[in-house]
Amino acid sequence: MRSRPHVTLEDVARSANVSLATASRVLNGTASVRTDLRDRVVSAAAELAYAPNAHAQALAGGSHRTVGVICHDVSDPYFSAIAGGVMRVATDNGLLVMLAGTFRDPDREVAYVSMLRAQRASAIVLIGSAFEDRAWERAMAAELEPYRRGGGQVAAVSRHRGLKIDSVQPDNRGGAAELAKSLFGMGHRRFAVLAGPRQLTTVIDRLSGFSTALAELGVTVREEDVVEGAFSREGGYEAMRAVLARSKRKLPTCVFAVTDIMAMGALAALREAGLAAPDDISIAGFNDIPVVRDLTPTLSTVALPLEQLGERAMDLALKGSSGGRPRVVRMSGQVMLRESTGRPRR
Repeated sequence: MRSRPHVTLEDVARSANVSLATASRVLNGTASVRTDLRDRVVSAAAELAYAPNAHAQALAGGSHRTVGVICHDVSDPYFSAIAGGVMRVATDNGLLVMLAGTFRDPDREVAYVSMLRAQRASAIVLIGSAFEDRAWERAMAAELEPYRRGGGQVAAVSRHRGLKIDSVQPDNRGGAAELAKSLFGMGHRRFAVLAGPRQLTTVIDRLSGFSTALAELGVTVREEDVVEGAFSREGGYEAMRAVLARSKRKLPTCVFAVTDIMAMGALAALREAGLAAPDDISIAGFNDIPVVRDLTPTLSTVALPLEQLGERAMDLALKGSSGGRPRVVRMSGQVMLRESTGRPRR
């Protein structure tokens, strides 16, 4: 009999008039099944020339369970540190890790989730910021909801408002607010903010926390004070150049970059202009990636427990959800004032 292409386990179950679980138990040998049911499944599989997917069997069998980790940019130390925490817990539990980078493309992120579903990954961990985009939310939910109903586990790092999934959420808003208060306490009243793409929840929360805290202290961060750039060293460099292109009397005394990587680019632009931090302009970042402690000057920032964020997210995925309300683990940051910030000149 000539083999039919694309015969699935569902086809076999339907032909044998049994449940999908029963067909799986018979063909994978994972549990005993009544003789009459077993005979029907075996007969249907032979008639349809069903060939089991060996790779899917390995994933489902537990000996080579996998977890898919999806981030925005694997070269960014922020994501690599979080991924390191995920991998540590995954390795301790005998899981293989597949790491994918989306370069902040929402369509690519949805496509990666779809691929991981097809490969029957036992868990998916999203460690990139969510997008404030209804179309993205609907597309992602359409992939994740059936995956979870089928037994897959999902957890995320950062706020994902439109998705009903477990998450570990760094206190981006609160950390930025505390940083603003510390910089205000140094005497700064004129600020600029180097922001990443505004559709990212991380950017929204950090910008909101920073500007709201200053507003409560009587300082207004105007729209023209916020310069949007790519979430990268180059993005910070170009955004800082735009700030420095203003007339001297409109220059800020302090610049807040919403990520350390952008702050590093800002420091480079400042040096290129013949200026220095903090003598001319103070610069602060967010995340406390390891390299910022080795910069000259060392970077003031908000320190997040990056590896712990990944570890807790993987723990959530391993423990599984009870099916009730999504679990949320909140983790706070700590303001670290270093050499890149100081009191403004009179």
